[in-house]
Amino acid sequence: MKDHVYNFMKYKDLFFELIKKDIKLKYRNSVLGILWSMLNPLLMMIVLTIIFSTLFNKHIDNFPVYTLTGRLMYQFFSESTNFAMDSIGANGHLIKKVYIPKYLFPLSRICSSFITTLISMVPLVLVMLVTGMSLNWINLLAIYPMICLFLTSIGVGLFLATINVFFRDMKHLYSIILTVIMYMTPIFYPASIIPDRYKFIIEINPLFNVVVMFRALIMEGTLPSFNIAGITLLYSCCICFFGLFVFYKKQDKFIFYI
Repeated sequence: MKDHVYNFMKYKDLFFELIKKDIKLKYRNSVLGILWSMLNPLLMMIVLTIIFSTLFNKHIDNFPVYTLTGRLMYQFFSESTNFAMDSIGANGHLIKKVYIPKYLFPLSRICSSFITTLISMVPLVLVMLVTGMSLNWINLLAIYPMICLFLTSIGVGLFLATINVFFRDMKHLYSIILTVIMYMTPIFYPASIIPDRYKFIIEINPLFNVVVMFRALIMEGTLPSFNIAGITLLYSCCICFFGLFVFYKKQDKFIFYI
């Protein structure tokens, strides 16, 4: 463990440069640039509110904020894992020429997505104020479910980056998986409409508890129970360590496939 920490510190400057490069490339040739990090979830919130508010408005208080919170969490997971999946192949020319810890490439893309997601919190605050919601210190604890999702995204991103080196069709398969995850996550519908016999399937979704906790902290200003917070963190850590394990075991073979 000490050697891994030393190795990371040795390449930390390169890691930060990769994050900067990923953010710049994401908005290259864009007129509005990083402002799209704020406009994208806001526009999606408007579309989802117009389409689904008539169906679920009676069951959900402040539908725009409800939709936006769920959308932000899903968007971060979807974007970060998709970016991480392509990271090894996209940087194959560097990997072949010089030694660089390979995990830096998917990790930098996940971190860059996390930064742009934090910027996306600005429109969330604005929508909360416009719709008459009050802000309090408990809202700041929303960083906890975000960190849990960050760990989950690292695990899934490293796993996908590994599989994508050997199985290039993974990108197409993962787009279907993301669609399933989106509908399994209560982004625009209330979790209360899920029948009890199907709840255990929905709760396997790593985004479910994260979204529920995030909304409780943002919309209700209430702390999650210790059990839910602990289980969610443990689940996220398990996914993270699994992704690290798979990546570590297979990374030496990347050079033969990229």
